[in-house]
This record gives sequence, structure tokens and C-alpha cells, in this order.
Amino acid sequence: MKTTVLRDTPDAKSPAGADIRFIMNGETGNMIHSTVPPNQINRATVHATVSEFWYILEGRGEIWRKCGVVESVVKLAAGTSIDIPVGTSFQYRNVSETDLTFICIAMPPWPGDSEASHVDGKWESTV
Repeated sequence: MKTTVLRDTPDAKSPAGADIRFIMNGETGNMIHSTVPPNQINRATVHATVSEFWYILEGRGEIWRKCGVVESVVKLAAGTSIDIPVGTSFQYRNVSETDLTFICIAMPPWPGDSEASHVDGKWESTV
């Protein structure tokens, strides 16, 4: 059994460009807290083996997802949950003047930097 406390400062940057804080890890997945600063547009990515669940804590943003021929842009706001199935191209951005923050659960656990590849996205990245 584990217990953690959210750190005050980021542990790393995500491959897309968000500040991340490690929350929890285990055999079946891991959980992070992500922060996207105001008006930041992150890099578009795709994961090779990992699926994700997101839960938006605060702020406003948008996420573009494309899997095969299915493509959509969804608004992100507090209380919204989304999934990113393995192999889905995605890009997200903060469209407000305050931080966009969310919890991300990766399944299986994040294997390392080679997991994510950059792809062409919906918007021009600012990071």
C-alpha cells in the first residue's frame, strides 16, 4: 500500500509540454498531475502502448483526438473526463488566462521517453 502527497514543484515535462508531478505508480498503471500554463498549445503526440484517462480539475482547454478516420475537438473544463486509447493522435491547449490542470492515469505504466512520438496536430505548438 502506498500514500503520496502532491509536490509543490513539477517533477518533469510531458512529451507534449505540460508540467507534470508524479502522484502514484503501480503494476497496472500510474497517475500524474498535469499543468498547462495560460494560452499554451502543446505538441501533438501519439502513444505506442499506453492508454490514458484524464479528469480535468480546473481551467479551460480543448483537446483534439484522431483515431483512424474518427476525429474530434472536445472542450475541457472542470469535471470533464476523457480517454485517449492507445494509438490515438492527440493535441491539447489551454484557452484561458489561468492554468489548465488535470489528473492523468496511464495504463499500463508509462515505460519511458520512447513511448510518445510527435505527429502533425490541429494547432501550431507554442512549446
